[in-house]
Amino acid sequence: MICTKEWRQFFSSLTGYIALVVFLLLNGLLLFVFPDTSLLDFGYASLNGFFDVAPWILLFLIPTITMRSIADEYKSGTFELLKTMPLSPAQIVWGKFFGALLIVLLALIPTITYAISIQALSAVGGLDVGSTIGSYTGLLMLGAVFTSVGICTSSFTNNTVVAFIGGAFLCFLLYTGFEAVSKLPVFASGMDYYIEMLGIKFHYNSISKGVIDVRDIIYFLGVIFIFLLITQRNVAKR
Repeated sequence: MICTKEWRQFFSSLTGYIALVVFLLLNGLLLFVFPDTSLLDFGYASLNGFFDVAPWILLFLIPTITMRSIADEYKSGTFELLKTMPLSPAQIVWGKFFGALLIVLLALIPTITYAISIQALSAVGGLDVGSTIGSYTGLLMLGAVFTSVGICTSSFTNNTVVAFIGGAFLCFLLYTGFEAVSKLPVFASGMDYYIEMLGIKFHYNSISKGVIDVRDIIYFLGVIFIFLLITQRNVAKR
């Protein structure tokens, strides 16, 4: 019920449709039109450019999807109605999470046409299927983490703009922050590798190589669980 409500809420205005169209249009322009990032200029069949660019676009798209998840419930007063229903805080939070994640999945599915197009245009060899499947798995897990972060920040405020900015900023820190810190000279003695391992980008790059390591999956699931647990406690306090 909550999952369906989240889906309908996102598509109840033009904002939802515009967000998805902008995501696909921006990816299309970067990957097939702009010369500096065009996949057609690589000289070989590869979607690496897409998987390098997509996380940065998702970093802004997903907070757009999740910013209204709980903040709007607080603002409009519908959260009081949710409390009267026979739903636990966990059911509310997980329902919103899966509802938002389905929208992220809906945005990613059309990008499979990029792989089909590159495969069709390839004269020799074609795409590395294993690497492509691994990269899409990593992108989906990354999207799930960003979704949990966005819903978590939305649970702290009744202002959707604050929820968007907070979600985008926190996703940015989790994606690049640990890598940036690991490059500081003070950690050059060997700690840099372990610090980088704490960041999302390390595990995303690892799984994108085509080898789906259980440790990477556990990392992603652990981060998702932590943020949704924080969200659940925020909802319970309200």
